[in-house]
Amino acid sequence: MALKAIPISQVVPQIDEIHVENVTFPSLYNNNSTPLSHGEDEDDVGKMNNNNNKFVVMGHRGSGTNMLQYSSCHQKTIKENTLRSFNEAAKFNLQFIEFDVQVTRDGHPVIFHDIFIFTQQEGKLIEKRVTDLTLEEFLSYGPQNGSTNVTDSSPFIRDVEKPLFRKMKDGTIFEWKVEEDDRLCTLQDVFENVSQSVGFNIEFKFDDKRNYKDEELVRVIRAALQVVFKYAKGRRIMFSSFQPDAAQLIRKEQTAYPVFFLTNGGSEIYPDIRRNSLDEANQLCLEGGLQGIVSEVKAILRNPRMIAKIKESNLSLMTYGQLNNEKEVVYLQYMMGVDGVIVDFIEEITSAVAQFSKQVHHDGKEHLLLLEKRLLSEQRITPCSEDEISYFRRLVPELIQS
Repeated sequence: MALKAIPISQVVPQIDEIHVENVTFPSLYNNNSTPLSHGEDEDDVGKMNNNNNKFVVMGHRGSGTNMLQYSSCHQKTIKENTLRSFNEAAKFNLQFIEFDVQVTRDGHPVIFHDIFIFTQQEGKLIEKRVTDLTLEEFLSYGPQNGSTNVTDSSPFIRDVEKPLFRKMKDGTIFEWKVEEDDRLCTLQDVFENVSQSVGFNIEFKFDDKRNYKDEELVRVIRAALQVVFKYAKGRRIMFSSFQPDAAQLIRKEQTAYPVFFLTNGGSEIYPDIRRNSLDEANQLCLEGGLQGIVSEVKAILRNPRMIAKIKESNLSLMTYGQLNNEKEVVYLQYMMGVDGVIVDFIEEITSAVAQFSKQVHHDGKEHLLLLEKRLLSEQRITPCSEDEISYFRRLVPELIQS
């Protein structure tokens, strides 16, 4: 994926001001089988720490979003947010997979990204909200046979499938076809059929255009938590949401697992100002007792000073976005102290991270990466040297324009 078309001013307009301060920060990674947690009532026993300097890589909707794969010959397309996609992702050196959860009208947590589900009946396009469907209706969409889903004996399985369509942001609608298809699935299916070795980043999906009452949000959260607590069995888990009230309510409803606020950091503007900047995201986390932020990567590159501020707030920082499929961009974030990335091209990025996370020495001199990681582990706050700042200034234009 070439990035030559992306102007440097759009991605990192403040690069000349970059000043990375070095502070300790919590890590998402936990070598133990106990759940990741950050709750005051657990005496911080499960508090995230960075003693092992693990950089977290998460698979976006499993093995990557189909929207990106369609425009790239980079890899085969596996239906996103399905058991097939999750288990394929688990074959790589991932700590987590990320997926989207919504709750059906009759109270079942299901895995699906889009707010609306599209199909075609008698030549007409039919649009329905996922949350307006029953579980039986939801599972009737898409392929019905030959699935990796072990619940093939479900009474909801039909002989005739309803073909799925997708709608792009520009309004374009097309049939959702992939090289490796799979049935839609529930949250319970995922817990029961995906390798225990991989953790789950469970994103609570809500409609950006709707105003929700707290009771509506709580209904969804409790339905999902009921499944999580019943089937987690020591799996690493974190929760996330773009919906500010939902993120805070998830934390109020449980303290066993960390909760992260998702934000695009101002790339799009919303009526709710809490969604419009990294400063607002940081404040929301502090007020709600959340454990971290998952930001669109461009917001971090445009305002790298926020990394230090977020770490000073004792929050973890992850990023998502198409630029995270470029190993140079991931490498830069690794050096600046970002805790991990959500990616689509998992094979390439996990391989790259495995390489640059090793302690590499060159000509008897310590590599800049090692210097940066050592400084990040120190208790004191120390600004980068002029040489390091100069290095960042040279690196970013090169990687964006190459």
